[in-house]
Amino acid sequence: MRIVLTGSSGRLGRAVFNALASNHTVVGIDRSPFSSTHIVGDFTDTALLRRALAGADAIVHCAALHAPHVGTVSDDEFRRINVDGTLLLAEAALTAGVKRLVFTSTTALYGRAVAPGRCTWIDEDTAPQPKSIYHRTKLEAEQILKGMASRDFQVRVLRMSRSFPESAEIMAVYRLHRGIDIRDVADAHATALTNGGDPFQRHIISAGTLFKPEDCEALAVDAASVIRLRAPGLAAKFAQRNWPLPQSIDRVYTSKSAGAVLGWHFRFGYDELFAQLDRESLEVLPPFSRSNKQPE
Repeated sequence: MRIVLTGSSGRLGRAVFNALASNHTVVGIDRSPFSSTHIVGDFTDTALLRRALAGADAIVHCAALHAPHVGTVSDDEFRRINVDGTLLLAEAALTAGVKRLVFTSTTALYGRAVAPGRCTWIDEDTAPQPKSIYHRTKLEAEQILKGMASRDFQVRVLRMSRSFPESAEIMAVYRLHRGIDIRDVADAHATALTNGGDPFQRHIISAGTLFKPEDCEALAVDAASVIRLRAPGLAAKFAQRNWPLPQSIDRVYTSKSAGAVLGWHFRFGYDELFAQLDRESLEVLPPFSRSNKQPE
């Protein structure tokens, strides 16, 4: 396949490029140069799009403004890139005869569905409750694509959970309920290029959880006991390192459809995270680091 990849210089874009490049022709677009980017420019440039989409079979649309841009970039710019840009890209795809678009979205748009003092079980049936301009624009872009999807223009929306480097003890627990390895996210994008089914699909992409819905009440107030019960291997690794287990967990992301419909399964759980830590991978920050907390 000839695949156009927006946001190809970014962290996710580079991972997607790696997942695709050995089997497909990938044309990367990004405003920042990188070895995975072939066209340096703004994906909202119509002339650039016409050139890039000529002969393309599919698009993977990773380019966007994200949570770190909230407060430093205007709401109008968020809308220009995340909403208007996605519409422009989809219209250009239709004109060029592109058959499929895979859109990177985020579990962060569930926002206010996570209530203080509770643990919320979140799957594709949970109604999003966006909090920030980032969340709202990603949800609006999803809705635009849903309205444009058809038998001849298949759309796959992937709501990915947390995948950026954080302090090791935080990431390890997140792999149980709200985190994922960036390579697994890339694999999901690759799978979404070819799976069958309805023209429009939306899937949560997160590492599989060992928790059960009936655990939510206890997770909110005594998460450590639930972890010892459901994930004794993780609890043992924490004990070996004298790391405290969390006392509360406020959400669990899970997917009803990523396996059965998309045909995707995660590969890298908390064991891989500890292995990355031991080999000093840049994908994991040292434990109990004092770096700034990443925004939602």
